[in-house]
Amino acid sequence: MTDEDSETPVSELQGGEENELPVIQLCGLVEELSYGNSALKTETEMFEKYYNKLEPGDQRHPRLSEIKISGAEFAQLRGRRRSKSRIGMDRVIGLSCDQKCELVQKELEDMKDEIRHMRANAERDLQHHEAIIEEAEIRWAEVQKAVHEFKKDILKTISKKKGSILATQKVMKYIEDMNRRRDNMKDKLRLKNVSLKVQRKKILLQLRQKEEVGEALHEVDFQQLKIENAQFLETIEAKNQELIQLKLASGNTLQVLNTYKSKLHQAMEMSINLDKEILLRNELLEKIERETLQVEEDRAKAEAVNQKLHKQLAEFRAPQVMMYVREKVLNGDLEKTIKMWERKVEIAEMSLKGYRKAWNKMKTTNEQLQAICPPEK
Repeated sequence: MTDEDSETPVSELQGGEENELPVIQLCGLVEELSYGNSALKTETEMFEKYYNKLEPGDQRHPRLSEIKISGAEFAQLRGRRRSKSRIGMDRVIGLSCDQKCELVQKELEDMKDEIRHMRANAERDLQHHEAIIEEAEIRWAEVQKAVHEFKKDILKTISKKKGSILATQKVMKYIEDMNRRRDNMKDKLRLKNVSLKVQRKKILLQLRQKEEVGEALHEVDFQQLKIENAQFLETIEAKNQELIQLKLASGNTLQVLNTYKSKLHQAMEMSINLDKEILLRNELLEKIERETLQVEEDRAKAEAVNQKLHKQLAEFRAPQVMMYVREKVLNGDLEKTIKMWERKVEIAEMSLKGYRKAWNKMKTTNEQLQAICPPEK
């Protein structure tokens, strides 16, 4: 009895049991079968992939996932297969566990090679993008430098001399200089490109000569190169890790350096402020010293005057009483005389003002009379 013959009663029995099972057990059974089917599908795809690699492209059979048939055709095909299996399908071609393990190891090596190629392509793309970013940064720095020079050399002159011919000539000269620089850079890059093309031709010629001589790599050399490549990749990975650590250390160093720079800037500002304050204090000290010298001179003068006054006070003799009374009476008479003469001077000044007015009036009248009646000749 074959597997296909026993499939019908077993399926009928399972169908009868499934009609009696509850919904929860049916869901668990469906989930278990789905998991098994997915595992079988993955294994089948892997075997088909390995088989397609071994088989030529024109003799390759279609994959099971690529075959699209209808439900009736699938049922008819299933019935034919069951009928053929009932007739006599004793030979069942299958793979042993060792063969499966070998296929899996081969697929694993292929996947590792593919991952290695993908990693190499990714690293190459990363280097390409890093080169593009570096070129863009250099170009941006050049543009900023050109803008700064243009603002420094041209815009300030134009803002100072608006509408002048000199500003226009300066702008034109700046544009001509920039075009000349670009032409020189273009010539340099063209020459460099030509030299690189010559080097490329030489390298291709050397490679072609090596291939013609027959210095092709053998399998052993290829394996050796693979081992060396793996070692170099490990070394590169270690160097990359070391570079990352150095970058982190450099970042920390830059942070510490920026901190010390800020502290140094603050210390410099404090030093400048202290220098200014020291200058002010020195000026104040010089002013105080000058004032001190002036005060010393004034004190010396005051001491001299004080000594003189002390000397006069020591030599002073009080006058007699009758002499003091006479001097007092004489002083009062002189004050009365001064007041009397001051009053007389005021009266004389008033009389003089009246006389001046009368004189001016008479002079004006005479002038008017002379103007009316001129004298006869």
